[in-house]
Amino acid sequence: MIVTRDVTDRYRGFLGSLMLEVAPTVYISPRMNPGVRSRTWKVLSDWHKAEPQGSIVMVWRDVKATGGIGIATLGTPPKELVDVDGLWLVRKSL
Repeated sequence: MIVTRDVTDRYRGFLGSLMLEVAPTVYISPRMNPGVRSRTWKVLSDWHKAEPQGSIVMVWRDVKATGGIGIATLGTPPKELVDVDGLWLVRKSL
């Protein structure tokens, strides 16, 4: 799943070509393999680096990660993900 906030329209077009947009700016692809997920994140990261506006969060099932969830983020507001006893907690950066 990918959620975007305040990003340019090209993200919507790109993500809509790969994933199902189930709600405005919320994209899912339950069977996306790790290779496609990695390449998709690379494109999003490169675009965001060139035009740092808004935020993007990607979440996927990862049985080896904390809580069984892999999480990647780009943009604002800055948040720090903290592993506490096998659970993800979010701490806002100051």
